[in-house]
Amino acid sequence: MGRILIIDDDVQVCETIESLIARAGHDAVSAYNLKDGLARVRENDFDVVFLDISLPDGNGLDCLQKVKESSGCPEVIILTGKGDADGAELAIQGGAWDFLVKPSSVKQISLSMRRALEFHNEKKSKTQCVALNLDNIVGKSIEIKNCYDLVAHASGSDANVLVNGETGTGKELFARTIHDNSRRAQNNFVVVDCASLTETLVESTLFGHKRGAFTGAQADRKGLIPLADKGTLFLDEVGEMPLAVQKSFLRVLQERTYRPVGENREFKSDFRLIAATNRDLEVMVRRGEFRQDLLYRIQTIHIHLPALRERGGDIEELTNFHLAKLSQRYGVPPKVANSDFYDVLNNYDWPGNVRQLFNIVEQAFVAAGSGNTIYAMHLSDALRIKMAKSNLRKSHRGESAEVHDRTDKTLSEKTDKPVEKKVAAFSETVGGLLSDALPPLKIFKGMAEKRYLEELLSRYQGDVSTILNVSGLSRSHFYALLKKHEIRD
Repeated sequence: MGRILIIDDDVQVCETIESLIARAGHDAVSAYNLKDGLARVRENDFDVVFLDISLPDGNGLDCLQKVKESSGCPEVIILTGKGDADGAELAIQGGAWDFLVKPSSVKQISLSMRRALEFHNEKKSKTQCVALNLDNIVGKSIEIKNCYDLVAHASGSDANVLVNGETGTGKELFARTIHDNSRRAQNNFVVVDCASLTETLVESTLFGHKRGAFTGAQADRKGLIPLADKGTLFLDEVGEMPLAVQKSFLRVLQERTYRPVGENREFKSDFRLIAATNRDLEVMVRRGEFRQDLLYRIQTIHIHLPALRERGGDIEELTNFHLAKLSQRYGVPPKVANSDFYDVLNNYDWPGNVRQLFNIVEQAFVAAGSGNTIYAMHLSDALRIKMAKSNLRKSHRGESAEVHDRTDKTLSEKTDKPVEKKVAAFSETVGGLLSDALPPLKIFKGMAEKRYLEELLSRYQGDVSTILNVSGLSRSHFYALLKKHEIRD
């Protein structure tokens, strides 16, 4: 018997689903707003939760992770009264089991519920023989926790993995963690720097060569692919791999065979592939810069690592972790960071992500000398100046926006001309999106949506906080739209 919660402000919908649940032999409970629904998942363990998007006190998608991470770890079936493609994308990315558009048929609701219960029960009955070792991965934010489940799935299989994220987010660390938790942990983890591969040396580097195969080959040399036999082959920055090299590697990946330069026989290598990149490979495929068939091969499991600025609350934990390691390395008593030090760190955008944070923390650690406390003054002058300028720009943009809003309001009260000017500008923008032949409404909406996002980024210079306030979008919805329209922020 399963326990199921329905969070929906439509009483009739709740009663209908309750009736279906009761007929299936399960227990049902209803809540008519987010506050009561969240209170119920905190108090009780549920196997499945039906969660409406549009509720009187908020958006259900914003609380999806809280529901999933409650003590019962329930499967979540999203309900919505309209066909919202972006909402469906966000729900699936957030780990929802299913996305149902109201009104859904009794058969569809029952089928989704039954399958969700089956999956949940199977997941609960599974026991993991060896606990996943995440000792070197630090973070408790929702954004980074979403990656842990994928690491567990990848560690338990031999499937090809693609890890992508900005520079400094820890792609190689995650790749090594997958290897260390896999059945191949006792064998080699071989790193291939794809940016350094050239068409002339690729075969020798990857496959090896025999003595005398070419000028300068004075001895037999083993390539990186045979070194990875029974272990893991890690392609670092796979997006930098030249097209000609991609073609050569694709066959190796398909057949797991290679031929050293100067050898007339082929050999097998039982390697597991993990690739990493900071580039958008799907965009590269569309530009003809990356082979589509290779992309399909390398991303059986896809792990996207969030940027540090998107990992709310992880900076302090990462800093404490690195300070402890530095104390061990330098053989000195532990040091602690003062609150003013964290104030500065938390107000920086960290373009270099975790790698940059660790470098900055080490600089401050050394600057603190024999002291036991690290203060903001121990940060380099260059970084403090950069942060101060960044904060001033943010403050200036906020004040400018406020003055602009007040001016617009005053002018519109005095005269209609500014309003007319805005309407004319809007008409010009919309008119520019229309060609001689009118596009379908759906396509036009997408074009207008993209133009609006581009204007937001341009007008507010990428200041996400201001953009969210102006647009009314949630952070997750905003980033999902940028991804949808392939807009780089």
